Amino acid sequence: MTTSTYTVKGMTCGHCVSSVKEEVGEVAGVTSVEVELKSGRLTVVSDGPVDQEKISGAVEEAGYELVGSS
Repeated sequence: MTTSTYTVKGMTCGHCVSSVKEEVGEVAGVTSVEVELKSGRLTVVSDGPVDQEKISGAVEEAGYELVGSS
């Protein structure tokens, strides 16, 4: 299991959070997604390492921007 944390920019409501969770949850290998609206923190748990570009693409598909990772 691999856990990665990112920061998402542009979310303003619960629907935003749901959209990000749904899109990131569809990335191959992702097993769990948590999103905190206030901080913009996106926590992704996966079976193994997932390319950040795939996570970024999913966030952009939801209409937001991935601005950092840790």
